[in-house]
Amino acid sequence: MKKATGRVFRYGDNVDTDVIIPARYLNSSDPAELAAHCMEDIDRDFIKKVRPGDIIVADKNFGCGSSREHAPIAIKAAGVSCVIAETFARIFYRNAINIGMPIIECPEAAKGIEEGDEVEVDFDTGVITNKTKGTQFQGQAFPPFMQKIIAAGGLVNYINGK
Repeated sequence: MKKATGRVFRYGDNVDTDVIIPARYLNSSDPAELAAHCMEDIDRDFIKKVRPGDIIVADKNFGCGSSREHAPIAIKAAGVSCVIAETFARIFYRNAINIGMPIIECPEAAKGIEEGDEVEVDFDTGVITNKTKGTQFQGQAFPPFMQKIIAAGGLVNYINGK
């Protein structure tokens, strides 16, 4: 889990959990079912275009709204390898780490990365490289214990030694 590389899907401020996974789909906890509807209220074609490893980049307050764990599950199950944002809603940040979804705050990267750019994130160093533009940004590296949680696929797996 040392690096993530993918094409960028770009969103703005205040992307809330209701557009990440609309409430009408919360009767399921199946990751594949949630992934099938990921981002559909903000980007109807997201699930048709996203490929394993792709990256979401957003501005401020990504994941605001309700505390549903379904939102990071849908993103992860859709194949997204990392979310980069200026800032995250606190409960979304915690839920993402708890389910093993890598996220990284970096305002400079959020401002300097555009839709369709190819980006690489090094989780050991926090370096975000925009391979399309040849630019680099210094994000916050994951502490080793968080890397272990993410590598295990989430907090429950980590605690259970999986």
